[in-house]
Amino acid sequence: MAIFKLKENNTLVLASSSPRRIEFLNTMGVDFKAIPSSLDESIVKTKSPKEMVEKLAFLKAQIVSKDYPESYVIGADTVVALSDQILGKPKDEDDAKRMLTKLSGQTHSVWSAFTVLCKKQSIEITKSFESKVLMAEISEEEIDNYIKTGEPEGKAGSYAIQGIGSQFVSSISGSYSNVVGLNISELIKVLKSYNVI
Repeated sequence: MAIFKLKENNTLVLASSSPRRIEFLNTMGVDFKAIPSSLDESIVKTKSPKEMVEKLAFLKAQIVSKDYPESYVIGADTVVALSDQILGKPKDEDDAKRMLTKLSGQTHSVWSAFTVLCKKQSIEITKSFESKVLMAEISEEEIDNYIKTGEPEGKAGSYAIQGIGSQFVSSISGSYSNVVGLNISELIKVLKSYNVI
């Protein structure tokens, strides 16, 4: 049974193919399309994790909204940062090992942002949120075994809190869904405020 319903004539588009973000929207019970953005993320250069996720979320939504000007388009992005050093998606297994070694025993930030964009209604809002994650001490053997599972591939910071990587997480301060990749409770507030749902 759907908890939320789209208001009459409203349509929703998620500018992402992320299984985790799709799953979060599915939990809302509303109809939406998932249309991945063609954005080349390497074009955004910034040293600020907050600024980076906000820019990327906006650009993703902007690209997709060109084809869906009457829809409410949601763009989202997430980065992991350790002392403001951004740890993106690993290039290879060695890069994943480097990141996980850095994160071991440390508290790091996970920044996620979303943009809600509707060209027809002239709506454009971007919000970002920080969660703090404390990692347990992870041995070299544990890191190597984790990398062999393939889970770190394509994950910011080289781990997935909703997967096998959860065993390395000691504590979280802030939104769990934000760490996964979309602050769903805050997104719902924005969609409600604009009478989308």
